[in-house]
Amino acid sequence: MSRTIIRGGLVITATEEIRADVLIDGEHVAAIAAPAAAEQWLATTDTVIDATGHYVIPGGVDGHTHMQMPFGGTFASDTFETGTRAAAWGGTTTIVDFAIQPVGGSPREGLDAWHAKADGQCAIDYGFHMILSDVGDEALKEMDALIGEGITSFKMFMAYPGVFYSDDGQILRAMQQAADNGALTMMHAENGIAIDVLVQQALAAGRTDPKFHGQVRHPLLEAEATHRAIQLARVAGAPLYVVHVSAAEAVAEITQARDNGLNVFAETCPQYLFLTIDDLARPEFEGSKYVCSTPLRQVEHQANLWQALRTNDLSVVSTDHCPFCFKDQKELGRGDFSKIPNGIPGVENRIDLLHQAVVEGRISRRRWIELACTTPARMFGLHPRKGTIAPGGDADIVIYDPRAEHVLSAETHHMNVDYNAYEGKRLTGQARTVLSRGEVVVDAGSYTGRAGHGRFLPRDTCQYLI
Repeated sequence: MSRTIIRGGLVITATEEIRADVLIDGEHVAAIAAPAAAEQWLATTDTVIDATGHYVIPGGVDGHTHMQMPFGGTFASDTFETGTRAAAWGGTTTIVDFAIQPVGGSPREGLDAWHAKADGQCAIDYGFHMILSDVGDEALKEMDALIGEGITSFKMFMAYPGVFYSDDGQILRAMQQAADNGALTMMHAENGIAIDVLVQQALAAGRTDPKFHGQVRHPLLEAEATHRAIQLARVAGAPLYVVHVSAAEAVAEITQARDNGLNVFAETCPQYLFLTIDDLARPEFEGSKYVCSTPLRQVEHQANLWQALRTNDLSVVSTDHCPFCFKDQKELGRGDFSKIPNGIPGVENRIDLLHQAVVEGRISRRRWIELACTTPARMFGLHPRKGTIAPGGDADIVIYDPRAEHVLSAETHHMNVDYNAYEGKRLTGQARTVLSRGEVVVDAGSYTGRAGHGRFLPRDTCQYLI
């Protein structure tokens, strides 16, 4: 079993920043010590990685991705192989993707299908949430069995009638089951029934461009659904995790629930922090690149999101990575914005975008790590194996150059998509060396990882429940 020392860096976790060396024994962190104390390790070490002038941080945990997801007559363009490779390039060493229960089928069928897609393909470790798209007696029974296999979170949709939509009765039943078995209920909170009315009215009036996607998915319809989800969770006595929060009004609902002591948690995504509804109005159908749900909002909403990240009313920044190429995929919605596949790429850029927030003084370095690594690991039952640097944990470690300057671009990214949502954005900070379970997978501009290195992670239940 090989031994590696990472020397000379500033080790940053969610709780501390220390000048220390890190000893890796095989796949795990063996010890952390001051440089003088670590001298004794050198005689028995195979590899020394110099981190002088760099941060040494935990590998990122992206708790919301959609690799190879079917949607709108096509599939997300990143496979588990290309998507996890891109994640590694960006300093993310764990993803939690979404297996989908087929309508008319069972959650087990969906999970088996996603295992088949991912097995032997991933460059980094991965887990699964389960999307419940057909809630019934048998599906509810299967939830208990899946908990035992490490599938401890179940997502439902208040949006997309006829596709993933669950009505309030189905949601309540699933939440009641979750209250009994310890699962975390995840919710896409938008009033899909009302949105469909507005979509049809817009199309009938000839409003077909991508910008109308953002107008029909009104912020109040996100807030209403968020409020309703919280009340259903209260009735069921179940915890709730609201995904991809974008609107100030929805943040207010979450803040109130948390102030009331409820087990309500939420995430936002980089697109809502750095992009706006103006991007949907870009000319020549370029706005279609920015169609996602929940949609991008007016710039005024961003101040509320950043504040909620600082106060922990928003606890996680995930990507909702669901890429569709502009050519041949986004173009399916020319002449009808409702047919544009919903999704934005970002799994490679999340760590760097959040570090830019550190550079600009929006969040601290420890909060950066908390949002991108530690909290998602704890939220989804992976901590302390993931999300921190501690003896006994997996050696998922990033040597991060806080001064490296680079420009985001489709020409240089590694995601399998023909555009970058942040094209031309200048950032300071970039991963230099990335280790997954002690194995270097990215180093100094070279990819040294491989498909099949990543392992499936059975997860424990949420570690934040009161």
